[in-house]
Amino acid sequence: MESTPAAGENIAVLRKVRGVGQARLAREAGISLSYLSKIEVGLRPATPPVVAAIAAALHVTTARIHGQPFLGPSEQADLLNDLRGAVRRYTLPREDLPDPSVLSTSVKRAARLRADTNYLELLRVLPRLLGEATAHALAHPGEAGAWEQVADVYGCAYAVAHRLAQPDLADMIVSRQSWAAQQTWNPSAEAGAAWNEAGTYQSAGQYDDGLAIVERAISRYEAAGGTGPEKVMTLGSLHLRGVVLASRNEDRQATQDHLNRAWDYARKMPSDVLRHNLTFGQGNTALYELAAHIELNQPHRATEMSTSLIARPPVGLNPNRLGRLFIDVARARLATRDLPGAEEALDKAFASAPQMTEVHPMAREVLRVLFVLHQRSRPGLLAMAKRTGLAS
Repeated sequence: MESTPAAGENIAVLRKVRGVGQARLAREAGISLSYLSKIEVGLRPATPPVVAAIAAALHVTTARIHGQPFLGPSEQADLLNDLRGAVRRYTLPREDLPDPSVLSTSVKRAARLRADTNYLELLRVLPRLLGEATAHALAHPGEAGAWEQVADVYGCAYAVAHRLAQPDLADMIVSRQSWAAQQTWNPSAEAGAAWNEAGTYQSAGQYDDGLAIVERAISRYEAAGGTGPEKVMTLGSLHLRGVVLASRNEDRQATQDHLNRAWDYARKMPSDVLRHNLTFGQGNTALYELAAHIELNQPHRATEMSTSLIARPPVGLNPNRLGRLFIDVARARLATRDLPGAEEALDKAFASAPQMTEVHPMAREVLRVLFVLHQRSRPGLLAMAKRTGLAS
C-alpha cells in the first residue's frame, strides 16, 4: 500500500504552506508549542478537539487535516463515485421496482454489513439498493414503511461516507435521509436522521452546533409523544450523541447531563438493540462513558473502566462498536504511557473491525505515535502500519 500522511504530518504541511509558525499556530489553537511540535513529528496523537482547533486556526476543514486514508485509483474510489451518482439521483432512480420481500431482506443485509464494518461490500450494494428502495417508495407514496427503508439505507450510506472521510458526500446523504424520514410520519426515523446530522457537525469539529441539533431532536421527539422501547432507544441514542459532542467541547456538565439521561434509558433495556442503524443499551452506553473520560483528559478513569469491558465485552455489541471500544482503550493506554497495552488494544481493534480500524483517524494517530517510538523493535506495529498506509 502507498504510504499516506496522517493528521500530524498534514498539520505541518498546511502550516508551512500558509507561512504560519509553530508558535503562532499553537497560540491560535489554544495548545502549547511543545504539544504542537510533538503532534507534528508523531510523538503525540492529534485528538479530535485539537484537530478542530487547528483546522479553525488554519481555515481548513478537519477532513483536510485528517487526510485521505487511501490514495490513487482503487475499487473503493470507484464505488464511492457510484454512490455519489445514486445519491444525486435521489428522485430519479434508474432501477426497476423490486420484489418487496427481496427489498426488505436487502435492507436488513445492508444494516448488517454496516454493523460488521464491511464497508467495501456495503459500497458495492448501496447504489442499486438506494435506487430500488426509492423506486418502491415513490410507487407507494402513502406507505410509511417504504420510506423508512429509504431512510435506513441512507443511514448505511452515511456511515460509509463518514468512515471513509468523505464529508461532503456525508452532508448530502444526511439531507437525503432527512427528506426520506419526513415521508415516514415516524418520529424515530426523523430522530435517526438528526443523529447523523449532528454527526456531520461532530466530524467538522463544530460541537456547539452539533449539540444544538441534538437538543432540538430530543425536544421534537419528546413532543411527538413516543412510548415504549422505541422511545427509550431513540432518546437514549440522541443523548449518547450528546455525550460525544459535549465531551469534545470540554463541557463537563453537559457531558454528565447527557450521560445521566442515557443511563436512565439504558437501564430500561435488557440488552443492546440495533434499530434504524442506531445501537443502544447498557453496553454501548458504557462505551460512550469510557470515550468521554478520554475526551475530558481522564485517561486513567478510562483505563479503569476498560478492564471489565475488555475482560467481558458487553453481549449484543456489533463489530463496529467493539472496534471502537478497542480504539478508545488504545487511546487511553497511550495517554497513560502503557505502550504495549495500546498496541495490544489496536491489535484487538483490527481483529474486531478491520476495515474501520484501517481508516479510523484515532486508530491511525495512536498507531503513528507507537510506530515512531518503536518502529524497528515491534514487527506487529510495522504490520499494522502497512495495513493503514502509514508505512510502505
